Amino acid sequence: MRKIGISEIEDIALGAALLGAGGGGDPYIGKLVAISAVRECGPVTLLDPEEVPDDALVVPIAMMGAPTVLGEKAIGGNEYQTLYDMVSQFYGKKIYAFMPIEAGGVNSMLPIAAAARMGLPLVDADGMGRAFPELQMVTFTIGGLSATPMALTDEKGNCVIFDTITNKWTEELARAVTMSCGGSVSVCLYVMEGKILKQYAIKNIITRSEMLGRAIHNLRKNSANTPEETFFQATEGFKLFKGKIEDVLRETRGAFNFGKVVLEGIGEYKGREAYVEFQNENLVACVDGEIVGTVPDLICLVDTETFTPITTDALKYGKRVFVVGLKCFEMWRTTKGLELVGPRYFGCDTDYIPIEKRVKGGRV
Repeated sequence: MRKIGISEIEDIALGAALLGAGGGGDPYIGKLVAISAVRECGPVTLLDPEEVPDDALVVPIAMMGAPTVLGEKAIGGNEYQTLYDMVSQFYGKKIYAFMPIEAGGVNSMLPIAAAARMGLPLVDADGMGRAFPELQMVTFTIGGLSATPMALTDEKGNCVIFDTITNKWTEELARAVTMSCGGSVSVCLYVMEGKILKQYAIKNIITRSEMLGRAIHNLRKNSANTPEETFFQATEGFKLFKGKIEDVLRETRGAFNFGKVVLEGIGEYKGREAYVEFQNENLVACVDGEIVGTVPDLICLVDTETFTPITTDALKYGKRVFVVGLKCFEMWRTTKGLELVGPRYFGCDTDYIPIEKRVKGGRV
């Protein structure tokens, strides 16, 4: 048990943006929401999953929709209370704590803001260890947990509770309502007791985000190595490419951001080309026509000077970036995990190969 204040939020937002693999929303917007809540209501208590009683009700809270929409249609302010009331009334039991459902610029920050404003603790765990575009793509689905009853509300006060036959149906129906509500909504789903949380959650994700963010903030304080060397050591990442963005194709379709970013090699990659395709999150990276990384491993774009992660909705022509590969959580590499989030699910015609096997010595 420890407290999360403003300085911790700064680090968590930066680290979670990296783990978001290009998705999860704008970290700047998310950070402002969390900092505002903590300034007004005080620091948030962060619990280790093992500190949660087995019979306590834990509720993941998140925003659902296209990240580009989140930047223009942010949370209204009453959603936390609305979702809390909907879930509590349905179960006839008070919520013990909130938790994030994924890592990402907004969805790592929203649970902090909700916990601060509702006076509840926050659990140091999530269901992805990164960000994925569809709501059935969580470790809880692998464990057989239902996404429903799922509570949904928009900033206008429209409310829905879903009860569906599969988690994929929850995604389909909730996505349709999200589109009707303008492309982004707030949700609570995968409501669980502490004993289920301890079995299937990805533990210490907030702490990991904070450590990564602190490392990025302090890159230039390490005099023994260059910032680039320090970054790749701290993140245990693989350098897949270094280049300048020469084209970005992007469209919002079905409350998702779909697109492709094309890169022209610079530095040691001069004369080479690469591209990254995404659906909210980066899905596949190719260099000179060869696949070098796919989901469920993380493909991240970071600025070559500051090493700040760049979300898919912030990609711009001329930006110099590293394409970075990070290992995913081990559960995603199982047969059930790859059925949910493997490259073939997203239409990529390749079997999954762990990123450490696709690269040699940290280089493509």
